Amino acid sequence: MDNDLIREMFDSLGDITIKRMFGGKGIYHKGVILALEVDGEILLKADGVSAPQFEDAGSAQWTYAGKKKPVAMPYWSIPDAAIDDPEEMARWVRFAWEAALRAKS
Repeated sequence: MDNDLIREMFDSLGDITIKRMFGGKGIYHKGVILALEVDGEILLKADGVSAPQFEDAGSAQWTYAGKKKPVAMPYWSIPDAAIDDPEEMARWVRFAWEAALRAKS
């Protein structure tokens, strides 16, 4: 995914940094990772507080094939309702930022 498009998606936070990592990109705000770009898809950080909201909105949790079984990561797809709605996107980006801050603590 194009970095300018990623920046537009996270515009509600202000400045973000995008770094290449394991074949994708890490998306950071104030030095804290809050999202990933994997295979052209943006995945937002969630935790025990926010993951139920992502699930209720129809988002999918990112998993990858581990050695013995799939490994679930704390990143979720963007809800469909947020894709073309900047205000809705800002809401989900805020959830990701809050989860990132809780994880950092």
